[in-house]
Amino acid sequence: MTWFSNPDDASARLHEAGYLADGPTATTAYLAGALEKPLLVEGPAGVGKTELAQAVARATGAELIRLQCYEGLDEARALYEWNYKKQLLRIQASTGDQDWSETHDDIFTDEFLLTRPLLTAIRREEPTVLLIDEVDKTDVEVEGLLLEVLSDFQVTIPELGTVAATRRPFVVLTSNATRELSEAVKRRCLYLHLDYPDAQREREIITSQVPGLDPAVAAQLVEVVGRLRELELKKAPSIAESVDWARTLIALEIGNLDEEAVRRTLGVVLKHASDHARAIKELRLAAR
Repeated sequence: MTWFSNPDDASARLHEAGYLADGPTATTAYLAGALEKPLLVEGPAGVGKTELAQAVARATGAELIRLQCYEGLDEARALYEWNYKKQLLRIQASTGDQDWSETHDDIFTDEFLLTRPLLTAIRREEPTVLLIDEVDKTDVEVEGLLLEVLSDFQVTIPELGTVAATRRPFVVLTSNATRELSEAVKRRCLYLHLDYPDAQREREIITSQVPGLDPAVAAQLVEVVGRLRELELKKAPSIAESVDWARTLIALEIGNLDEEAVRRTLGVVLKHASDHARAIKELRLAAR
């Protein structure tokens, strides 16, 4: 499968899927498909890293398989595990004259294998986008589980052997850069850094997602969001939250984002009390 024919095709099809990709993003997305290399997308939370993988799936008609990373993630949740209860039932049901080698071969088969996202993506014959989300939240040891998949698009199961991909998935890893990833992982990936867009691009994103928004209000919204991101907040407003704010203004029929309107709707973009207090102070909003 050809994911994208060239960077311009990637840009156009991602746009049709609701994702406005700049030049570097479209080029890197094209290359990830053309070179069959995993794509590592790094940047602050809320800049569209996860959405890029979802947009690739929408644009190409591929199935999205997501591995959400977290502290404590292990092989049983990322790759596979055996259905031990079902295996035990089979052993109990087997005849007593069956030796262990026959029993072993009987219970370590596909019938008893519980596939998790990595193995599921490798085994699929249909076009697949594999999203390994927030990989920096896992323990360093988990990166070792990823290396075989990222290098050779295969998984080794001791009891069954090596399972190689018949159709390589489009792999996207995202990271908020809360810790440095190993060089071994980075070496196997193409790299893309996403940051918050400039004001013009964010206006384009918002107006494409919320077509009924007045352009003047969109400009006001983007200006306020930009000022909020300059503050030392626990959680800066994401692009998705900017879009939610725009939809909020339409729902409330607000045609001018003045101080009162900002104060009333600030909870759409700021989710911590301390961030509210800082924003009210720094933006000089009247607290009521």
